[in-house]
Amino acid sequence: MNTVVIDESALESMESLLGEQFSDTLVFCCAEFERLAAETLNTLGQDLEASIRHAHSLKSNASQFGATSLSDVAREIEHSLNNGEQAKAIEASKQLEQQVSGSKEALTNWLASR
Repeated sequence: MNTVVIDESALESMESLLGEQFSDTLVFCCAEFERLAAETLNTLGQDLEASIRHAHSLKSNASQFGATSLSDVAREIEHSLNNGEQAKAIEASKQLEQQVSGSKEALTNWLASR
């Protein structure tokens, strides 16, 4: 999946929930996307539990903030690792950097347009 998909309704829901803290929280989440993706990549093939935990956290955070395609990639990595499909997880992980940077750009652009 090379296309970056953002669910604006999820963003609007979080904006409504967080109010004036939304902007700062979204910026923080984008940094977390980068950190969690890096941790997933760094632990992949070395520490199964850590890889699963980081992929799970990335999936959840991305989903909450409407980064649908990033969440889908993280879900595929988590699911593959949980099922002992290391090669499939590694293949999916090749999309992480592009998804993180594309999602971050799309979310930042969405916020700037508000």
